[in-house]
Amino acid sequence: MQKNWYAVYTRPLCEKKIAGLFTKWKIENFCPVNNVRPNVSWRNRTQSEPLFKSYVFVHISESQISRLYKAEGVVSVLYWLGQPAVIKDEEIETIKDFSNNYPSLKVERTNVNINDSVKVMNSPSYRMEGKFISIKNKTVKVNLPSLGFAIIAELEKENIIELQDSLSENLSLMSDKSVNAI
Repeated sequence: MQKNWYAVYTRPLCEKKIAGLFTKWKIENFCPVNNVRPNVSWRNRTQSEPLFKSYVFVHISESQISRLYKAEGVVSVLYWLGQPAVIKDEEIETIKDFSNNYPSLKVERTNVNINDSVKVMNSPSYRMEGKFISIKNKTVKVNLPSLGFAIIAELEKENIIELQDSLSENLSLMSDKSVNAI
């Protein structure tokens, strides 16, 4: 049986509880958290709250989905066209990379038809590729089309290399070689 990533929709503020319960049940899950500083001036420390409100991601086979509803606090599984929506492995990896490498993230709803690509190079040991939406004021947005969201992180602009530039360079090199071969 093939395992896929699915999004489980939970009651508000139950994400961590559901993730803990799935872990106890030995169901591979992922509940990305974001460190935020409260707006209250007397609270100086950061708090971790779920990046995707009311969502927990699970890596299971489709036949195991009915088991998820036994957890108190699970509302439903995200469906697309009458079938449980499969979240691409690359998108889960992008979310994991962003949550591990950037301290403060945002998520916003977006259209699912954006196809430009980008490569982020934060250090020699970390590279990330994803669906590019925009780069503005040291902020990068990467599309997560399976979810209909974009994840937003702040980073240094010099660490971003648009793939279109590198692709056009490769194409021009290839065309030069083909001209020389003729």
